[in-house]
Amino acid sequence: MASNLFCLKDCNLSLIATGIVAESLNEMRDQLYNIPDSSIYYHFWGGRLRISFVHPEYHNDFSAWAHFGLHDDILTERLAIIDPTEYAGIEPLRQKVIDVIEERMDEIETVTWSRKEHVFHFLRSILIVYDMELKTNIPSDLKVLIPKMTPTSIFYHFIDARRRTPEKLDDFSQWLSGFGTQFAELIEKIKGIDPYFLSLSEIRQKLTELFGIYL
Repeated sequence: MASNLFCLKDCNLSLIATGIVAESLNEMRDQLYNIPDSSIYYHFWGGRLRISFVHPEYHNDFSAWAHFGLHDDILTERLAIIDPTEYAGIEPLRQKVIDVIEERMDEIETVTWSRKEHVFHFLRSILIVYDMELKTNIPSDLKVLIPKMTPTSIFYHFIDARRRTPEKLDDFSQWLSGFGTQFAELIEKIKGIDPYFLSLSEIRQKLTELFGIYL
């Protein structure tokens, strides 16, 4: 049996203003070339940790701005369906957003501007991590721990982990792989859970069901 421990952690986001804004589609395109990687990451994933997040129709902040700021439902839909998990890193994801915006700019005759109250403010964030002092080296313990995990803890272990683990895996799959092939089927099922288009509560429920079945 593997001797490594699974250490349960929780997190929250500390927001930092970049001072960069976009009032029009042109400005959005231009600013996207220069904003830090952490800002791209935040505007795709950070909404899941905001108190107001209730699995909205607009899956990232760019699509929400296209709807509420520009009232461009075509652009809104194109931005909303971008799945960041399909891209190898932030740079190709950044380029995809730029490409979608430029494609839309080629289709419309006039530059669209947002109202003052809907100017897009680029933010970035720092993830603050807390040790919950809950540790185990027994996989079946997760059957009890996962249903009790907070949404922010799910975010840390299932979503943000993909930036931290060598194989870009969630922490559960990464840890279970240390037990050899014993949990190979469970790992494949975990990998099949959509990290982007499901809410954190839905992800927790699916994990709870899988660990209940396989452990």
